Amino acid sequence: MTHAAHIAHLTHASIELMDERDPLADLREQFIIPGGVIYLDGNSLGALPKSVPARMKQAIEQEWGIGLIRSWNDADWYLAPQRVGALIAGLIGAQPTEVIVCDSTSVNVFKVLVAACRMRPDRSVIVSERGNFPTNAYITAEVARLMGKTVVFVEPSEVDDAIESAGDDLVAVQLTEVNFKTASRYDMAAITERVHALGGCVVWDLCHSAGVLPVDLNGCDVDFAVGCTYKYLNGGPGSPAFLFAAERHLHQVDQPLPGWHGHARPFEFVQDYEPDPGIARMLTGTASQLGLLALEAALGVFAGLDMHVVRAKSVALTGLFISLVDTELAEFGFTVESPRDGTVRGSHVSLAHEHAYAITQALIARGVIGDFRAPNLLRFGFAPLYLRYGDVWNAVAIMRNVMTTAAWDAPEFLAKKAVT
Repeated sequence: MTHAAHIAHLTHASIELMDERDPLADLREQFIIPGGVIYLDGNSLGALPKSVPARMKQAIEQEWGIGLIRSWNDADWYLAPQRVGALIAGLIGAQPTEVIVCDSTSVNVFKVLVAACRMRPDRSVIVSERGNFPTNAYITAEVARLMGKTVVFVEPSEVDDAIESAGDDLVAVQLTEVNFKTASRYDMAAITERVHALGGCVVWDLCHSAGVLPVDLNGCDVDFAVGCTYKYLNGGPGSPAFLFAAERHLHQVDQPLPGWHGHARPFEFVQDYEPDPGIARMLTGTASQLGLLALEAALGVFAGLDMHVVRAKSVALTGLFISLVDTELAEFGFTVESPRDGTVRGSHVSLAHEHAYAITQALIARGVIGDFRAPNLLRFGFAPLYLRYGDVWNAVAIMRNVMTTAAWDAPEFLAKKAVT
């Protein structure tokens, strides 16, 4: 393991033993991981499962190329949103009939927030988090404007008080379970229970939860949830998002984008809209079929997995990283911005540094791929299905080398690129 001489409180043997005893170790073989790369950005874009290229070849050359329009029936394209949604349902504590794959996270946040407002027409306040992912803030503010509601953005520590202050005027609370910057995790069960006690709805964003945490939507009595599939679910760049609507609400959910695929009888092409009685009412237009099929193949790696085992490795990987940062990088001005308590930490760790962008670029040039989040964060994701403990060891050692040699202080690393 290169550059590891400075890490004193662990040994090569102890790290190797952790990898040998890892119950998920064999799953790495189901992914394409480029040689010379330590991939710590699965929280932005998951690695490519080996099952996907062959599935895409079949879909493009056979189903599209030869089957043509017949494949909507013959290759079972038409029901893919429901079928793939059912696979995700098993990972987030939902019934197969409560999850559908469609559109983007942004569009789905819009749909469910408007639906929540229509379910609580006499109430006026939406509570959300300041510092949440921008699309959540933008969509929430726009929904409030369109629906004549007031949105209250508060710091994470102020969410409980804001919910109480809203009281009987509470329409909905929209939160992301794991913060995209800090990896701080909310108590989904406790917040949902309090929102319901006040008569409001709750909308959870699972973008940094699905596929890495043992989410239990029905156990927490959640109303609505959304999430992307290109992070820990490994669906590929721009893969379609998912949407959860509790079955108890489906008969009254009035979503604002009633396209023909959400109709009860879409192929009768009638003039007036009649929503599908089930989760399909959350559909709008024709699905991104190739994206759905790629995602369906990618989800195969989760078959039979216990998400509590996945979570245990996530906590161990991130905990190991934080421990090594403390011993090896503190002298270089890094501070850990993620919770040290693994029970309230997602599966990524953010470090603050005044030269965060340049350091991130220098690490990428050396094969340690993380990402930068403004204004000063290096963000590293730990995907348990394909990351090894030895990768964490080596990544920190390479980081130390970059700092010791000041390799980051070079023009090619200081100049910002379009995507950070």
